[in-house]
Amino acid sequence: MIDRIRRITDDILSDYTKGRYIDREARFNQPEREAVSGILSNLQHLIFPGFYRAQTYRYYTRENATSTLVEDTIFNLTKQIGLVFQYCEGDDCPSEEENNLRAREVSLEFLSRIPRIREYIDTDLQAEYDGDPAAFNKDEIIYSYPGLYAIMVYRIAHELVLLDVPMIPRMMTEMAHSHTGIDINPGATIGKYFFIDHGTGIVIGETTEIGENVKIYQGVTLGALSTRKGQLLHGVKRHPTIEDNVTIYAGASILGGETVIGKGAVIGANAFITSSIPAGARISIKNQEYSVRFEGESIAEARDMNMEKNWF
Repeated sequence: MIDRIRRITDDILSDYTKGRYIDREARFNQPEREAVSGILSNLQHLIFPGFYRAQTYRYYTRENATSTLVEDTIFNLTKQIGLVFQYCEGDDCPSEEENNLRAREVSLEFLSRIPRIREYIDTDLQAEYDGDPAAFNKDEIIYSYPGLYAIMVYRIAHELVLLDVPMIPRMMTEMAHSHTGIDINPGATIGKYFFIDHGTGIVIGETTEIGENVKIYQGVTLGALSTRKGQLLHGVKRHPTIEDNVTIYAGASILGGETVIGKGAVIGANAFITSSIPAGARISIKNQEYSVRFEGESIAEARDMNMEKNWF
């Protein structure tokens, strides 16, 4: 057994010498997933101060609690941002000290935006409550709805994107993705009163633009029409624009950077859209044909069964 383990170890070490990207040894420390997760937890406490409490600390007043969370978040966020700022190629890269100073300024600026983030999340919470008759109260939504959690993480990550922080925003939204099944790229632009119902399977691409009072149901894709050019498409608008007051029902796919869904449009379930839809339009998919067979009888012709021909 010892000899076999030694041979396996030697083979793996030998495989590391092939000069591929995956064989590289890090020139500096990498961002820490656990630390980023802890930062998200702190921020959740700051956004919903009356709903979440950090078990690590003991608080006497709201002021004491808030100050402790802010200081802890700034310390850890500065460290993680300083690490990712070191991703730089060439001779003009900033020094480690310069990166750390910049990371501190970015962290302070980000924390100063918490009231703005909370303003947006408050509207998202209201949209969730107004849009879901199954909601018992807003507390239930805050504690248990995956849609609100995914939107909250997106709001946080998007502000970091606006501050030109690499990697960490995507790490955050992928944590939410793995937790909720909702994949929102932090580069997307989303207005107030954003409502996600159920949420599982939703994909919102990087260059998507979403207006205010938009409702999206499970399984919706706001994606690119084609990604065959790969990195050549970096920075190109390749995801759709969804204007105000649009509703998109389950399973719909809306693709393409030139696709615009006009104000107040309703997109029916399972629709596949690659061109613009005018304001106020209602897009529906006709019922699929089906056959009904009873025991002992031959297959019957497809029949209406008193269902509407078009459905949303």
